[in-house]
Amino acid sequence: MSADRPRLRTRLAVFYALTAVGLGAGPLAVVGLGAWSGGSTEEYGSPPGPPDNTLTVLLAALLGLLVVALAAAPIGWLLAGRAVRPLQELTTAAGGAAPDRLPGHGELGKYQEYADLSATLTGLYARLDSAYAAQRRFVADASHELRTPLTVQRALIQVKLADPEADATSLRAVCEEVLRLGDQQERLVGALLALAQGEQRPVAAEPVDLARLAADAVAARRASAESRGLTVRTDIRPALVSRADPTQLSSLIGNLLDNAVSYNVDSGRIDVATRCVAGRTVLTVGNTGPIVPPEAVGRILQPFQRLGPSLQADGPQTDRPQTDQPSAAQPQTGNSGLGLAIVRAIAGSHDADLHVRANVDGGLTVTVAFPET
Repeated sequence: MSADRPRLRTRLAVFYALTAVGLGAGPLAVVGLGAWSGGSTEEYGSPPGPPDNTLTVLLAALLGLLVVALAAAPIGWLLAGRAVRPLQELTTAAGGAAPDRLPGHGELGKYQEYADLSATLTGLYARLDSAYAAQRRFVADASHELRTPLTVQRALIQVKLADPEADATSLRAVCEEVLRLGDQQERLVGALLALAQGEQRPVAAEPVDLARLAADAVAARRASAESRGLTVRTDIRPALVSRADPTQLSSLIGNLLDNAVSYNVDSGRIDVATRCVAGRTVLTVGNTGPIVPPEAVGRILQPFQRLGPSLQADGPQTDRPQTDQPSAAQPQTGNSGLGLAIVRAIAGSHDADLHVRANVDGGLTVTVAFPET
């Protein structure tokens, strides 16, 4: 805080005092002028000059003006203090804010301006509290997801080193498993980076051909989908996003398609469509799959939320009991549980509307509608 800036209370006090002095000087000047001009009513031929009592009246007027000035200064200071007191309360409360202790305050003054400011700050504190809570949950979940593979790697190496009968074949198997776990961690770190980048405003803001990006993403994943017997149907129509980051939009489409491939059923279906509706560019990705409870749709948009064996949105995958056979609601390949969270972050950074609907016969239909061009 700069110490050489003028204080609002001092400025207001001086303004109040000068206003009072100015208003008091007007009537006193009229009285003095009247007393001075009274000499003009003397008889013709009398010497010019003010009457005998004029000087007394002027002195009284000046004395009264001085009294007004002396009284206006402390009164103005008190009035200014009452005016800025709510601001001082806000400053004190905000100075004690912390991520785990956001300030609270009651009604600030009786004026509408202070009531509006109080309501605005209350809403801001509520949003910050929600953001801090989400950040703490995210850090805890990310730490758990990263720590578990490290623990497994350490255990595998320690067990094998403690085995006196370990041979080259068993050591190779352990190394391959450690590499697999390392790849899983690398994908998780990449997904975390994509999520962080998706939550930021687009670095590039240029026209993007959404239809071309969707066609390229489908072509890159068609072999993977067909290997599971999935049918990919496309309805790619011209669709241009006027201002977007092409890298982020590629990530958005890729994550939607990866989710549609992973969370599907054998011999299922994936539908991809782009179009322009009422001036808005719309991307739709739908897939068959297990039935998703409507109440779980909101949760699977959060980081590290997956559908567990009970078809309910669970927390990190490592928190669930492991089964011998993969559930139909779980991906057949390693999944970080960040795909839809990345989609939501990128859509939000582009001011696009994201709608996720659970299909009656199973699977999801995700629609992303970008702002009008």
